[in-house]
Amino acid sequence: MENNRNFFITIALSVLILAVWQYFYVLPRSEAQREAARVEQQRIEEQKKAAGTNPGPDTGTPAAPGAIPNAPGTDAVTPAGREQALATTTRAKIDTPSLEGSINLTGARLDDLKLKHYTETVDKNSPEISLLNPAALPNGYYAEIGFVGNDKTGTVPGPETVWAVDGNATLTPTTPVTLTYSNDKGLTFKRTFSVDTNYMFTVSDTVQNAGTAAVSLSNYGRVTRFDKPLVASTYVLHEGLIGFTGTEGLQEHKYASIEKDKQFTPGKSTDGWLGITDKYWAVTLVPTEKQPFQPRYAYFEDGRHRYQSDFLTDPITVDAGQSATVESEIFAGAKEVGKINAYAEDRHIKRFDLLIDWGWFHFITKPMFWLIDTLYKFFGNFGLAILATTVIVKAIFYPLANKSYASMANMKKVQPKMLEIREKYADDKMKQQQAMMELYKTEKINPLAGCWPVALQIPVFFSLYKVLYITIEMRHAPFFGWIQDLAAPDPTSLFNLFGLIPVTLPHMLMIGVWPLIMGVTMFLQMRMNPTPPDPTQAAIFTWMPVIFTFMMAGFPAGLVIYWAWNNTLSILQQGVIMKRQGAKIELWDNLVALFRKKPSPAE
Repeated sequence: MENNRNFFITIALSVLILAVWQYFYVLPRSEAQREAARVEQQRIEEQKKAAGTNPGPDTGTPAAPGAIPNAPGTDAVTPAGREQALATTTRAKIDTPSLEGSINLTGARLDDLKLKHYTETVDKNSPEISLLNPAALPNGYYAEIGFVGNDKTGTVPGPETVWAVDGNATLTPTTPVTLTYSNDKGLTFKRTFSVDTNYMFTVSDTVQNAGTAAVSLSNYGRVTRFDKPLVASTYVLHEGLIGFTGTEGLQEHKYASIEKDKQFTPGKSTDGWLGITDKYWAVTLVPTEKQPFQPRYAYFEDGRHRYQSDFLTDPITVDAGQSATVESEIFAGAKEVGKINAYAEDRHIKRFDLLIDWGWFHFITKPMFWLIDTLYKFFGNFGLAILATTVIVKAIFYPLANKSYASMANMKKVQPKMLEIREKYADDKMKQQQAMMELYKTEKINPLAGCWPVALQIPVFFSLYKVLYITIEMRHAPFFGWIQDLAAPDPTSLFNLFGLIPVTLPHMLMIGVWPLIMGVTMFLQMRMNPTPPDPTQAAIFTWMPVIFTFMMAGFPAGLVIYWAWNNTLSILQQGVIMKRQGAKIELWDNLVALFRKKPSPAE
């Protein structure tokens, strides 16, 4: 029992440390990061107003020969809104079932893209997610394909090239858009944009050499972003620069790490992808497989600070009177599991599934998502799918849980003998421990058997948390009543009487209905067992549900609902097994003893 007591003390201390760390470090740090991002954006806007005019895109210092040109907009930030910024350049419209926006004919950049099926909040009037934005805006974010030439090639398409539309000017899944550009060295560039019904663009560049000598030029691509997410990053998933190329495989560089390292250049590759990922969205480049390319992940501080994932191919030779074609793909959209997996398989994009951060325990999180998603297709509600998943998981572990609860029931039967040993060897802990071990052996009891049901929940709990946190399918997924987003915390709070008092509460006081239900069910489950004779252990059992209630209040509502439902099923299962074993169910007696007035020493 001494080991058992120490085990629970360790659990309680771990939970307490985690709770203190959450409320006194993580939350203040998150608020500080949000405030810093707000101040930085305000500073940029004040600089713009002080300048008085918008000087337009500035490429800064000229690029070195054979290097990717500097990004546009490194010094230009316009005080105008998004629509005004879009109106300053000529554009070709994008209109698909999933996307709307335009191609900037200056640079042939994708810098205007909205996601039709996703809004910023659960409000019906909430605006659509703006994934890509012009470089002149504080939140500039774009994808660009271009060329790097030399003296023989003349001026090749880059960030400042103004392309002409050849024919159709609206990009749809059935109508590609073709752009053309010619230079004074006899080179004609024809770029064709095509797009599927989801989020994948194909950029096909044909270079026609009408000159008298062969030329060589390189193809480049980049995803450039001038801001970073306002929501503080978390260890649960990766946000920032990402790619899978060459022998190094997966590369993940968080915003903070690339700001420190400035650049990371892995080895050359002939396949793979790279870009920038957020929690739910991503923009990635898939370079041509015809030419080896050099990937790079970088952070620049010249002019405006910016983050960039880019690639540069080996030179491509185009003989006189001949043409050459290079083709790249650009993914820009929501990280929907089914679509990401389909792109990886159908387009043979190496390990594109890693764009979704399943984590180290992907062998648990992936099946967990598959199960929930399959049940969602049957029930039509992710909340019900989570409840059904809980039942299935309980059924899978039913035999092991039965053994654990049966062992716990047997321990209750021998409780009088255990108390007798404690009293007999009260002054000799060594003999007390030996006698206890002999009793366990004789009665075939495992003293830690009751810990197994809790231990089994840990990987399931973590995988469900991961699924709820990273998968966009759970975003804005409603349950019933006030839960309109299973991936967000319960929006109600006990401390404002669940919305009756119109007051804004700090995060740590947002103890909603479902966290309270979870706390109550956890309390009842622990009271199914006899009250521990040790005062320290008894105090731990009493306060642990309270600590968990506060700690879990900030977790996704879907996870709290799972935990409450799992506790309820465990109470029923434990009650049935104890009754079959002939062991007394201590719940009512423990509740009465807890609230009964204790006699004072004088009495």
